[in-house]
Amino acid sequence: MGTDDIGIGADDGARTPHRSTVPRIQAPLRNVVQPLTRTGGYYARSWRDYLHDGRDQTPTVRPTVALAAEAFRDEVVLLGLRARRPLSDPRAFDRIHGEVVAALDFYGQRGSLDDPAAFFAAPGPPSDLDISPVRRRNRSYHRLRWTSGYRPDPDEPGADRWLGYDAVSRGYGLLLRHPEPRPWLVCVHGTEMGRAAIDLAIFRAWYLHDELGLNVVMPVLPMHGPRAKGLPKGAVFPGEDVLDDIHATAQAVWDVRSLLSWIRRQQPGAPIGVYGLSLGGFIAALVASLDDALECAVLGVPVADLVGLLARHSGMGSDDPRMETIRLAAPLGRMISPLSLPPQVPMAGRFIYAGIADQVVHPREQIDRLWDHWGQPDIQWYRGGHTGFFRSRPVHRFLTAALVQSGLVRGIDA
Repeated sequence: MGTDDIGIGADDGARTPHRSTVPRIQAPLRNVVQPLTRTGGYYARSWRDYLHDGRDQTPTVRPTVALAAEAFRDEVVLLGLRARRPLSDPRAFDRIHGEVVAALDFYGQRGSLDDPAAFFAAPGPPSDLDISPVRRRNRSYHRLRWTSGYRPDPDEPGADRWLGYDAVSRGYGLLLRHPEPRPWLVCVHGTEMGRAAIDLAIFRAWYLHDELGLNVVMPVLPMHGPRAKGLPKGAVFPGEDVLDDIHATAQAVWDVRSLLSWIRRQQPGAPIGVYGLSLGGFIAALVASLDDALECAVLGVPVADLVGLLARHSGMGSDDPRMETIRLAAPLGRMISPLSLPPQVPMAGRFIYAGIADQVVHPREQIDRLWDHWGQPDIQWYRGGHTGFFRSRPVHRFLTAALVQSGLVRGIDA
């Protein structure tokens, strides 16, 4: 799925005045047709790959209408994400470009571009964590609130803007806890999640808690759920604003590691694992590359290269001047990528699952690279798209087996 065939048409009306109304007329039709044409392209490429198997690690399976339907579902999801994240015009991109140039200089002088681990400071536990009970539909859990200790250096590009996002300064999460000591699993959600009902369902939190006997913590990422309230229009994570993405990543990693410190203070020596989905898989992989005391890390449809992913789905052609900003930002993307850090989790505790038909997190561009970087750990490829894991029985079995195999869960058959 390339970037030069998803045209947004930001400047279509600038060349010929009488066409000024054409984009408004054509946009709804393009929005309907685009997922169909792109799914057709995926189906054709799948047949090509199937007939010429053996090119790389990604398994090649016989294309089916069901797989094409999974790819189409992803294309519709991408259409919605692009609607929520419209591209700024080239003039507005000047500010983003200027920040990228300044960031390359700032982080280069600091040594963070060459030593990404130095970019991520190690936090302590929250100093003001508030735990309040919640009861919904005969289920009881707890809501967590605390003040996030993350603060960018005042000299970092974009720091003033980030510090002005009041909602992200407050940490937020959910807790399902047993009365007696149990192992812990920290579940990190994906894009457009961070809401209690969605996260509890997508992670099958009650199964993890009741059936597998785990304490489950689900932090909310910056710029998601209650941490997105009052943000300016267009302020999203991930999004086109590269420095916002960098600060959001740094704060997300900080907040998860801060909760890990809190768990260890609550229950010293407790086994702890992390489980991330999509964008949460990206954060979980970073945490698992910085924390050397985790029992396991399960990465579901994980992002490995955030800036590369944004370039792929930007909607800009290769000759769009804004693409130069994205290309220029590649070293910043490497600085915050788990591909630049060695995993600290033991080999027996590393697990990945991914969708063969995933059109959001591309299997070869993202999954294969992370799988290889992590030493080719156990991986489950399911026949589906990005969100197909939720309905996949093989994924459900794989997750349970992973938690048992790692030693986080004991006393049950996987």
